[in-house]
Amino acid sequence: MNISTRLLSVLEGVRIAFDALRANRVRAGLTIMGVAVGVFVVVALSSVVQGVNESFARDVEAAGPTSFFVYRRPIGGFQVCDGTDETCPERRNPMITMDEVAMIERLPIVRSVTAHVATDGRFRYKDRTLNAGIEAYTANWTDVDAGDINPGRSFTSAEYSAGARVVILNTHLAQRLFYESDPIDKRVFIDGVAFTVIGIYDYTASPMGTPTAAAEGNDPKAIIPWTTGKTALNMWTLGNNLIVKPRAGVTAEEGVDAVTAALRGARGLRPSQPSNFAIVTQDRLMEIYNELFGTFFVVGLSLSSVGLLVGGVGVVAIMMISVTERTREIGVRKALGATRATILWQFLVEAVTLTSIGASVGLVLGILTAIGIRTAWPEIPASTPLSSVVAALLASAVTGVIFGMIPALRAAKLDPVAALRHE
Repeated sequence: MNISTRLLSVLEGVRIAFDALRANRVRAGLTIMGVAVGVFVVVALSSVVQGVNESFARDVEAAGPTSFFVYRRPIGGFQVCDGTDETCPERRNPMITMDEVAMIERLPIVRSVTAHVATDGRFRYKDRTLNAGIEAYTANWTDVDAGDINPGRSFTSAEYSAGARVVILNTHLAQRLFYESDPIDKRVFIDGVAFTVIGIYDYTASPMGTPTAAAEGNDPKAIIPWTTGKTALNMWTLGNNLIVKPRAGVTAEEGVDAVTAALRGARGLRPSQPSNFAIVTQDRLMEIYNELFGTFFVVGLSLSSVGLLVGGVGVVAIMMISVTERTREIGVRKALGATRATILWQFLVEAVTLTSIGASVGLVLGILTAIGIRTAWPEIPASTPLSSVVAALLASAVTGVIFGMIPALRAAKLDPVAALRHE
């Protein structure tokens, strides 16, 4: 069979598939819907995951490409821990003290160290109350954050040292408490303690928040001095963690080695003893993140495979009915010289056409979903990767071939004489 004949056969199969759609709208609609749901899940999920990946990577890099994080205890994607010392021996790790922060800051290779603790609290302004996250930082926190303060300002080193009761509200918390009025220099109460609003914080990076955040980027939250959090709100400083930013020209590995040696020396750890703190680089943080979101993505793919399976079963059903209804036509074509391969090819083209229509519908819906998410939440740059488009179309074609093979083989094996006698 030459190329032109093959092309005509494909076009004929497509035409017959559309005729079958018009003649059996309900059956065809169910088949298309099953495939469309499966493709939609794949495309929408991959679009969102790609957007969150870009946003999270941008958020982590906001601290600086060589910055890293110091925690009291290890963090991980799926750690088994029931809260006891047997399964979580790191629970006995000492807190990272502010004296250790000062020691790390004195290292020649370190540019700055930002200490941080997080919790949540009850906010009140006049008759409006709500719960929101609270981030307590040292005064240099803006060196490692991608957000912007406008209007207003951050707290000064003097306010930090004095434990001043000043607060920076993010835009979501400010809108919830003050609506359209200007919150600058107004007083809000956090767990009953009065604070003066000095700035409005617009978070421009990941909706996941920083790796040490008490709330996601889109959630209402406030930022206060670390000293104020300890003295005025009695925040849990045992969870103190650090963002370390090395000087220019210093790699993350060099910074990690220097901080590790300094902390182990300050804590009197012998070479045979494990570190009683955890240092996490950006690469490791991304590994943990990908581990978590990779699991969600696999779950999504599993759900989408169910949709494709439903669509595939629909293809078998509709094509079997089509073979039965067109038995006499098949007999006529065989009597006129059509081979088994010709009949098989025609029915496979019909099956792939059905699944391709479903894939196109799911693809369009998935792309529209990505656009909607990107429009509603600009901090999530959701976009449909070309690989997802190709994978969706290939998956639909493979589904059509696999599930269309049974009815196609049945049609190809029909005896022409018996087929011509079929009523």
